[in-house]
Amino acid sequence: MKKIYFLTTIILLSTVISCKKSFIDLHPQDSLSPETFYQNETQMRQAVVAAYVPLRDLAVNDYFTSEMRSDNTHYQPYPANRGTAYVQRENISDWVDDATDAYVNAVYFHCYNGISRSNIVIGRGPGATMSDAARADIDGQAKFLRAWNYFKLVRLFGEVPLYLKEVTKSDDAFLPRSTVDQVYAQIIADAKDAVKELLPPAKFPQSGQATKGSATMLLAEVYMTQKKYPEAEALLTTLPAMGYGLNANYADAFSTTNKNSIESLFEIQYLEGTAAGSQPSNFIYQFLPRTSTTVLITGTVTNTSATGGWNTPTQDLIDSYEPGDKRLDASIAVAEGAYNSSDLLVISANKSIVGYSPAPGKVGVPYPKKYLHLPHVAPNNTNDNWPIYRYADALLLLAEAQNEQGKTGPALANLNLVRARAGLAPTTETNQTSLRAIILHERRVELAFENHRWNDLVRTGNAIPVMTAYGAKAKTIYSNLPANAFDIESYRLLFPIPQSERGINPDLTQNPGYAF
Repeated sequence: MKKIYFLTTIILLSTVISCKKSFIDLHPQDSLSPETFYQNETQMRQAVVAAYVPLRDLAVNDYFTSEMRSDNTHYQPYPANRGTAYVQRENISDWVDDATDAYVNAVYFHCYNGISRSNIVIGRGPGATMSDAARADIDGQAKFLRAWNYFKLVRLFGEVPLYLKEVTKSDDAFLPRSTVDQVYAQIIADAKDAVKELLPPAKFPQSGQATKGSATMLLAEVYMTQKKYPEAEALLTTLPAMGYGLNANYADAFSTTNKNSIESLFEIQYLEGTAAGSQPSNFIYQFLPRTSTTVLITGTVTNTSATGGWNTPTQDLIDSYEPGDKRLDASIAVAEGAYNSSDLLVISANKSIVGYSPAPGKVGVPYPKKYLHLPHVAPNNTNDNWPIYRYADALLLLAEAQNEQGKTGPALANLNLVRARAGLAPTTETNQTSLRAIILHERRVELAFENHRWNDLVRTGNAIPVMTAYGAKAKTIYSNLPANAFDIESYRLLFPIPQSERGINPDLTQNPGYAF
């Protein structure tokens, strides 16, 4: 006991002496910490790059909430496996998800991860040593990312907590939900700052970071959501002077050899490879049918039984393409084969969707072809970026903004630029109501599988009627649906706030209609 007491006394005494002599340094000089980092331009640019990274995680979840929730895509049933991971993803498409759904929740958390990292950059930037131009550029990128993530959140979840500074103490970590108006006010403020601070791209291909064009497009889409059509029009008409335009061919917008082209306003960056520093994508392996080998399509012997079968184009979407629309063949292809006893498709051919009918004894499962590019070095290791904003999207938003103001002539001109590239005859419709529906349809086929359809339906007030009609049709097509599938109610225009988040933050309320 004396030895223990003596040792304790020595330790305490040593600690006191060390503290008095400042021998304990809480900020090691040989390693980085929040206190020693964020000091100069190099470190701040590393920090803003880190704020982009959550977008990669978001991209592999957002198609559940922003595409499969709509009439564009469904899933390949897998009755042999009723595990939670499968059922929860199916539930989003079937309109029966709840606040414990991991894939809805992932979108929420990835957005806040990006917001948290953006807040650090915005808050630490003023104290770093760098030029005013570099400071503005870095701040503009971070504010674009914060605004984009909040825009995603407010559209999918409605009222959400508004975190605007780095969380350094527990009191700042648990906020109540801000109103939708408050969230939009912050989005607009950040996007305006980004437009002012970011420079237009000096050359193409672009670097992949957010630009003045990215922020301009974001702010314009926000204004379209708020039905501020003159403000949106004014922004969208500035893009051509920044050098943006349409690629000659539709498929070029998604080509892995044409990344960040003149048509790209913003895309999530991926880099194929197995070496350190590579960040490959694998979308095609999630979108192909569940099969024991994808070799006939991808050139790699890859088993997608645990990963594939998602974001499958619906027949409703396929039927919506006009005859001669080049985008159909560029966007969708068919994996043809027969199902085995394990509910896996044994693929025997890869076929064009144009005029497709299955061979005798075979079935055809469509998949989003725009994310298939060969060769790639390894299974689940592709070079495809994920498009967020394209100039074609901007043209169609501009046509919509102009039509809503009664400017039919300019609206038709912009709409027909997109149609001409698709190989379609120009639209001549001048009735505002009819043209409104035509533009919405054009956005559906032009932007298919790019996570715009659900937001477009909600933004234009078409979600309930369109999904009610689609749900009735789906019940006659898919035999595996639960009894309560496609019970289309307006409260489901918003997803529930994650229950796990509400469990640790008692100030968070739930969206109306959800049980918990």
